Amino acid sequence: MDKNYNVVGYVKLAKLWERSENSAIEYHHNYYQNKFANYSNYNLHDVYIDITGKKETYKRMEMVRLLKDCQFGYVDIIFTQTKGYLAANNREFCYLIKFLFSMTHRIDIITEDDSYNINTLVNDDNQREALLKMADDCIYLNPLDFQEWMNELVRSINSLGND
Repeated sequence: MDKNYNVVGYVKLAKLWERSENSAIEYHHNYYQNKFANYSNYNLHDVYIDITGKKETYKRMEMVRLLKDCQFGYVDIIFTQTKGYLAANNREFCYLIKFLFSMTHRIDIITEDDSYNINTLVNDDNQREALLKMADDCIYLNPLDFQEWMNELVRSINSLGND
């Protein structure tokens, strides 16, 4: 790994964390700063933290901001503690994978899940290709639903304005 990567942390916490929002945000920022402090080829670009009960990707404003940063090429790797932070269900996960893996700038995903660890950067067992096939198979079943999801996501991204 000779390349330098812009890595970001993403966390989605339940709405009940609103009561402890400041401490939760501080904790997760510190977690990711410490995690990548000793890796000279990983530059921690940002940490995105959604505290919400919203399941839809396009309704989570920090996720939307993250996806916009991915589009601008600011992000190489999304690091998250669990796949469950990325999406609330398989449908959302598949749609998100399709969106991310279809970008012209390569985006990788790394999770720390115990039972199902994702690391598309190392890509053991062709995870990246398998995840994209799963997403394509899901979208094939209901392409109109995916298009509606994409339209909502694009609206949400555009509502953030330009940086």
